[in-house]
Formats: sequence, C-alpha cells, structure tokens
Amino acid sequence: MVDVKNFLRDYAKKESLFKNKKVLQSNYTPDKVPYREDQINLLAGILAPSLRMERPSNIFLYGKTGTGKTLAIKHVTDQILEVAKESNLNLRVIYLNCKLKRIADTEYRLIAQISRELGQDIPPTGLPTDEVYKIFTKILEENKMLLLLVLDEIDEVVKNTGDKILYNLTRLNSELKNSEISIVGISNDLMFIDQVDPRVKSSLSEEELVFPPYNAIQLQKILKERSDISFEKSVIGEGVIEKCAAYAAKEHGDARRALELLRVAGELAERNNSEKIAVKFIDQAEEKIERDRVIDIVSTQPKQFKITLYSILLFSNLCSKNGNSQDIYTGDIYELYKENCLKCGTKPLTQRRIGDIIAELDMLGIINARVISKGRYGRTRRITLGVPENITKKINDMLKEGLGL
Repeated sequence: MVDVKNFLRDYAKKESLFKNKKVLQSNYTPDKVPYREDQINLLAGILAPSLRMERPSNIFLYGKTGTGKTLAIKHVTDQILEVAKESNLNLRVIYLNCKLKRIADTEYRLIAQISRELGQDIPPTGLPTDEVYKIFTKILEENKMLLLLVLDEIDEVVKNTGDKILYNLTRLNSELKNSEISIVGISNDLMFIDQVDPRVKSSLSEEELVFPPYNAIQLQKILKERSDISFEKSVIGEGVIEKCAAYAAKEHGDARRALELLRVAGELAERNNSEKIAVKFIDQAEEKIERDRVIDIVSTQPKQFKITLYSILLFSNLCSKNGNSQDIYTGDIYELYKENCLKCGTKPLTQRRIGDIIAELDMLGIINARVISKGRYGRTRRITLGVPENITKKINDMLKEGLGL
C-alpha cells in the first residue's frame, strides 16, 4: 500500500515542470493573439465608436470551439477599457458565459446577473421578471453609461429561454434616454441566428465575423509560444508540440484543446516522476480528456437520454456476445428502451421522440446515427458507437448503476 503522506511530501519537495501553469488555461488572455490580427482589427473598428460614447453596432462572432473568438473580443475590450479610463469615460464591459446554468438558464437569471455586475444586489429568485428589467433599466439610466454586453455561447440562452430575451435586450435602447447597450454575441453554431425570429435577427445581428479554424502549423506556433512561458526550460520532449497540434487540428483546429492537452500531459509527466514531457504523455492526455468529456456530458443528460443510451450500449453488447456484427436501427433500440423504462419505473416516450434523442446523442458525438431510407417502409437511423470501447464500458457501468438496472 502506498504511503500517501510520504508521496505528498516528496511531491511538494520536487521541482515542478511548470513555470506558470495558468498560461495553458482557457481563461488566460495573452498580450498578443497570433493569427487573429485581421479579426482583431475588424473588431476594433466596429467597437471604436464606443470611445466617443456612441453605440457601436451589435456584432456576432462565429466559429468552432477554440478558434480564438473569446480571446479576440477580450483582447479588444481590454484595450478599449484602458483608453476609456484615460479619457474618464463611463464605459462598461460585461462578459457572461451563457453556458453556465446559474447565469443563463432563465431570462430572470441572466438579467439579474447583468444587474449584479453593475453593482445591484438582486435575489436569485422571487421577483417578477418585469421587475428585474425595471431594476436593470433604472441602474443604466442613473449611471448614464454605454454598456458593451458580451454574451458568450449566446445560443445556449435561446435554447434555454427562447429568443424573447434577445428581442427585449435589443428593444431596451429605444426606452433608454441616458444610456445605451451594444451586444456582442459569440456562438459555435454558424446557423444559430437563422433560427431566431426575423425581427430579432435584423436588429441583433448588425455585423458578423467568422473565425476560421487554426491549421496544424499555426497551432504549433501557438503551443510553442505558450510552452516557453508555462514550462521550465528543456522539459518538452521531441515531437510533443507537433503531436499536440496534430490532435487539435483533427478536432477542427481547436487551440483550446491543444493547450489543454499540453497541460494535462505535463501533469501526467509529473505524476510519473518524469523530468520530461514525452509523446506518450500526449497520447495518455488525449485519452483522459476524451474520457472525462464524454462522461461529463453523459452524467448531465436527463433520465430519458440515459435510458436511450444505455439501451444502445446494451444492444451493441448483445450483438458482440452473439458474434453478430449486424447494424443497429432505431426500431431495435426502441423495444429494448421500453423494457428498460419498465425496469426503471419510467413512462416510455414515443418512438419518434426516441429518434430525436438519438439525433441529439449523435450531435454530441457519443454515437453516430446515419439516416437511411427503407423505401416504402420509411426511414430509420443506422447507429454505431462514436467513442472508444474503453470509454463505452465506463459509460455503461455508470449508467447501469445510476439507473438502478
């Protein structure tokens, strides 16, 4: 048995491979943002009128995860705030991540959080939503300010509350006399704005900017610059940066994922008492991150999602045990799903709704569900698993225990 106390003492005495781990974390904003000069210049041009206390156009930033959208807007707004401070302008920037449920799962919570950022204490629940809007409007009018409101993952707000909140926010400018609001929306979903009410779209999405994915060479440079600051000299092994960049380039040029891989690989190297970060630790980090990501996603899904996914895994296991590599279809899953609902004491959903859940599991990347035509028998989905076998086993065990099956 390992003596934990001695292990911790030895760990505390050891020299760390890291010089500054924060540099590899997603909330770090560097002084320079490589390969995003064009987007930063465009953003600066669009938002510059705020320094004359004129409301700039609302703007939407689109692009896959890890393409520098949040980094670019934070970089520009930080510079704007510095200039505004020099001129003593009452300009405020509020950044909110709408993926956080405690902030943006209801219209009430979002407006209450914006008000809190402006110094007004509002209870988490209890007031009518209209009253919260009145409080928010009153703060703005009393302070005579220009507010740049940055809503990251703005599509999550619409998914949770509908597009009414966006309409209400854009309409506020017509009611305010002493203040103005400009909205910066950030989304990974390029089609998101097409799904909102046309009236909201016309007033909200005045300017649009798309961030392309980074390629492997660009990712290598980003990783090299960050690793020079974050790690002690000569701890990065040969081929590590290149392997990290290759993994991330495969994931739609996701710089955030590349930096996370490098950080986790460094942590794994330390746990293994290694003085260098070798390529093998990048492979281990990739497996660990993917496993943690999928398990986190599955654990937060509603019960019906879990029963559906468990039924898919169960059917796949039954096929494997019987030496049968037959395709899995929605109809096969539905029969097994109904049996599992009965065991869980849960009322089954319709087959059509289960088809929708399967489509959502496909979007999450946990399964692959391809729609195929069966001629006069209609359409169905051919289902395959989208994650490695070692991860599916862990998910299966977690679901079985959680559902009491």
